[in-house]
Amino acid sequence: IPTGEIEIKVEELTLLNASKTPPFTIEDETDGGEELRMKYRYLDIRRNPVKENLMLRAKVSTETRNFLNSEGFVEVETPYLIKSTPEGARDFVVPSRMNEGQFYALPQSPQTFKQLLMIAGMDKYYQIVKCFRDEDLRADRQPEFTQIDCEMAFVEQEDILNMFEGLCRHLLKEVKGVELSEFPRMTYDEAMKMYGSDKPDIRFGMKFVEINKVCQKNNFVVFDSAELVVGITVKDGASFTRKQLDKLTDFVKTPQVGAKGLVYCKCNEDGTFKSSVDKFFSQEDLNNWADECKASAGDLILVMAGEIDKTRKALSTLRLHLAEELGLRNPEEFAPLWVLDFPLLEWDEDTKRYHAMHHPFTSPKPNDIEKLDTNPAAVRANAYDLVLNGNEIGGGSIRIHDRDLQKLMFKHLGFTDEEAKEQFGFLMDAFEYGAPPHGGVAFGFDRLCAIMGGQESIRDFIAFPKNNSGRDVMIDSPSDIDEEQLKELNIKLR
Repeated sequence: IPTGEIEIKVEELTLLNASKTPPFTIEDETDGGEELRMKYRYLDIRRNPVKENLMLRAKVSTETRNFLNSEGFVEVETPYLIKSTPEGARDFVVPSRMNEGQFYALPQSPQTFKQLLMIAGMDKYYQIVKCFRDEDLRADRQPEFTQIDCEMAFVEQEDILNMFEGLCRHLLKEVKGVELSEFPRMTYDEAMKMYGSDKPDIRFGMKFVEINKVCQKNNFVVFDSAELVVGITVKDGASFTRKQLDKLTDFVKTPQVGAKGLVYCKCNEDGTFKSSVDKFFSQEDLNNWADECKASAGDLILVMAGEIDKTRKALSTLRLHLAEELGLRNPEEFAPLWVLDFPLLEWDEDTKRYHAMHHPFTSPKPNDIEKLDTNPAAVRANAYDLVLNGNEIGGGSIRIHDRDLQKLMFKHLGFTDEEAKEQFGFLMDAFEYGAPPHGGVAFGFDRLCAIMGGQESIRDFIAFPKNNSGRDVMIDSPSDIDEEQLKELNIKLR
């Protein structure tokens, strides 16, 4: 016992099991690298930090069920062996021994099944469910992951937002002892304009300010030729040294950011301004920048210019980088918000067609339906994301419940009638028997646990995770299977 308050007098000792020397120290701070700890994950879990993460995960799971059960939701399991639908990420496929040459797919989400449950009369459904996507991995991605999957019938968007604000409040209060005060809402367009991201971290300021009107037509070609000139204000940033500013400039020029450069303007305490483009802009010009950006004496203005989308994305990356450097992303502070009114469709240059930004079953805004034939890019979705500390922890939409509208949606996504029938005929058939208005949301359970635990990687909250190559190094999976199994499955390797 850590306190040392209990002493044990040994009268008899029996060795239950001998142990080899562990390959790394079993302590809170270990000398084992990640790959080594994953190979001996059963030893890694003996360490308190890992054990506590799994206990937090169990607590989040329990409290999720407690809340949803109390609100009248029914937990229903849906199949894991389903039909492959190529739209979206790649499926994991499973050969069928009894149906030669045919394959199941593992579900990327229970989307169509939960919609069928609404048609079946299950008004409030949920499950905490495994999902599978064969995609490239990052710190916040695993080939198999867990969702809190929910659906409700006879609801509008407001009903869903209120319900799942309630779930989020409940989890933060019961698991972390944190009372959330408000859930701000902003549209997708507002988020992109103010933060350059559809999942902004609002724990700190540095909102974007577009300053084209006060900095163009000054013979500075970088600004004059730009679609967008946009800045952020770093409070008390005028104290940054030249070395620090050069380091920021080098950072934005890295491939991960992709900017061509960075302009700065220091707002000195004496009311003067010092800029990297003093040659082109007078003190009065720079004062206009400060007025637009609401910068005060002692602050720093950082400016980027170029194409709208690329510039916003680059400045968003810089904003987060600065927040990390300045200690503004406190993992014990929680700032949620809803992002609403996403575009329904996005254009894919490679395939030269539209793709659903969320999925093909998302309903367009009623007032935008007529634009599907005339201006598809302008159609807004009845979709919403719940963002927490700059991470999308949940997303959902009001679904299409009308067969004709669903058919029109498939058409705009490039499906022929035959392809739509082949992949989703079962859902279209179900619509013919009456479908209620319905909508739902899915939370990334692993990610939610990681954020509540104050960590970046979801791996730390999964008992037996895969590595960045999608391998389980502990059990050496995936692996070869023998010829007899291949023969039974009617599979021949090339």
